[in-house]
Amino acid sequence: MSRNVLLLPGDGIGPEIIEQAARLLEALNHRRSLGLQLSQARLGGSAYDAEGSPYPDSTAQAARNSDAILLGAVGGPRWADVERQLRPEQGLLNIRADLDLFANLRPALLFPQLANASSLKPELVAGLDILIVRELTGGIYFGEPRGIRTLPNGERQGYNTDVYSESEIRRIARVGFELAQKRGRRLCSVDKANVLDVTLLWREVVTEMAADYPDVELEHLYVDNAAMQLVIKPKQFDVILTGNLFGDILSDEAAMLTGSIGMLPSASMNESRQGLYEPCHGSAPDIAGQGIANPLATILSVAMMLRYSLNEADAADSIERAVSAALDEGLRTPDILTSDTTRVGTAEMADAVIRNLD
Repeated sequence: MSRNVLLLPGDGIGPEIIEQAARLLEALNHRRSLGLQLSQARLGGSAYDAEGSPYPDSTAQAARNSDAILLGAVGGPRWADVERQLRPEQGLLNIRADLDLFANLRPALLFPQLANASSLKPELVAGLDILIVRELTGGIYFGEPRGIRTLPNGERQGYNTDVYSESEIRRIARVGFELAQKRGRRLCSVDKANVLDVTLLWREVVTEMAADYPDVELEHLYVDNAAMQLVIKPKQFDVILTGNLFGDILSDEAAMLTGSIGMLPSASMNESRQGLYEPCHGSAPDIAGQGIANPLATILSVAMMLRYSLNEADAADSIERAVSAALDEGLRTPDILTSDTTRVGTAEMADAVIRNLD
């Protein structure tokens, strides 16, 4: 049985890291007969330049027909003056909404070889393994009304609407509880219920749902306290559940605890487990084309894709072991380089991972 994997290189360093991920997939396909069919389409700035839209109809059709999607990155300063609805980032928002990719999974896993690369003391982060479950298609990023208006006195005013329905909260909370059951059985729900009515409803719904998961310990934290606790004592967390805006911020903070955002993958899935997989880092236009971008977050995103959407857990495990083996060899891209390791480029790091596959 063949499975369709759509590659979206995107912008900046996106094409470079997707090229390495494609090499890895082809190697796995050959060794394990996974039946993967790879195809490619445009998203973001490159799509706008070529087709006049950051999410063209051709890409939308290919995405809907895929079993899983692997994205590089979108955006960059060259599109800063484009109308907002045509900017690269809008393409990402559009594909999330189009496929109803409501559940964003962002692990913050520290490989032991990189403990000294973290901004925190090694003893605070050694063994760090957090999973952030972020609601991705609701909240303030999608709420209406929104815009910039002119008041009667002539002053401009920007406004957005933060809105969540009970059903939206329930479906993302279910994902959080079920993943916690498979991990350390601890779920921390993050909100701002002391100020925001929308997150007061969030807390009420999550609390009600906890009765269905008696084996999971539920804790509530306000977002400001959660941000502080991630720095003070990050290993206290197992699964963090939160909304779109807070999840965006907290997942980036957690990413830096691991030494480099260039190490962290992510998954965005819908009810049918079709997923969009991408590294947590951005398009990094300042290093694009130099061959120095870290491909490991993209390679680890491939592992998540194999595990969650394609039901190939053994292949996913082999990738993660190969990444660890490459790090054991002392190979490092510039973002994770230390004085006692060897600097390599994008392709060389991918070579090492492919070489270390089981």
